[in-house]
Amino acid sequence: MDQKRLTHLRQLEAESIHIIREVAAEFSNPVMMYSIGKDSSVMLHLARKAFLSGNPAVPAAARRYRLEIP
Repeated sequence: MDQKRLTHLRQLEAESIHIIREVAAEFSNPVMMYSIGKDSSVMLHLARKAFLSGNPAVPAAARRYRLEIP
């Protein structure tokens, strides 16, 4: 992967982590839904990176659905 693309991905990651931290600070009981899909897995990974220094301020709640929504 070239340096320009890697820099852009790191910038997007940093912005996402910043937004997650802002939400955790602004709301009293934020919860992130986790569906075990690839998008949810990326969000969970970003949330874990946002709170590496301690306990996560945003718990993840998993929900199993019988119907897969595209």
